[in-house]
Amino acid sequence: MMDIQRVTRLNPKTLAPPVGKYSHVTIVPKDANIYVFSGQIGNDKNGIMPSDFNEQVYNTFENIGHILTSQDLSSENIIKVNIWATKEIEWQYFDSIWTDLFNNNNPSMTVAYIAALGLPEIHLEIEIWAAK
Repeated sequence: MMDIQRVTRLNPKTLAPPVGKYSHVTIVPKDANIYVFSGQIGNDKNGIMPSDFNEQVYNTFENIGHILTSQDLSSENIIKVNIWATKEIEWQYFDSIWTDLFNNNNPSMTVAYIAALGLPEIHLEIEIWAAK
C-alpha cells in the first residue's frame, strides 16, 4: 500500500505564535503536484463587482472554493495565501469567512495593504497556492 503524505503545517516554538489565522511553516510532501492560481477577486458568478468591501470578501472566498473544486482540491491542499487589499480589512468578518474555508487548518499567509489593484473597483485580491 502506498504511503500518502499530506501537507504539514507548523508553528515552531522558537517563534512567537502567529498574530493571525496562519501557520509559520507549511511543508509540501515530495512528489506533490503544485497548483498556482491567479489571484481571485470579488466579482460574482455574473462578473459583477459589488462596491461593498465585505461583499467582495465573501465573493472572493466563494470564487476560491469554486476554483479549488474545479481541480478536485480542498482547503487542506492550500499551502500559501497572499492577500492584497486597498481598504482596511474588517478582521472579525474576514476571519469568520476564513474559518468557514479552513476550519482552523490555516496555511502560510501574507497580507499587504496596497494603493491599487488591476481595476479601480477591485479592493481585494487573494492568490492561493496548493499541493496534492
